[in-house]
Amino acid sequence: MRAGTGSVVVTTEQNGDSVRKFILNSSIISAAIGGFSAIQATRKGPRDWRLILMWVSWGITLALAIGSVLQDDEEARELGDS
Repeated sequence: MRAGTGSVVVTTEQNGDSVRKFILNSSIISAAIGGFSAIQATRKGPRDWRLILMWVSWGITLALAIGSVLQDDEEARELGDS
């Protein structure tokens, strides 16, 4: 089953392996912690150009983490197919 909006596509399999690879990946966990820090800084800190840079940095970090997980999964599937 595939569901997606824009360029983000989430694939769910019956055994949940697809979701598990995202949840248990250390780069995704790190990006989530960074997102929490960005939320706290937004709530408590000054609203200036540094806050914008923090959110841009977090977005890039999250995109790289998701890309890394997808690339690792693709490489694993290619190794499994051969």
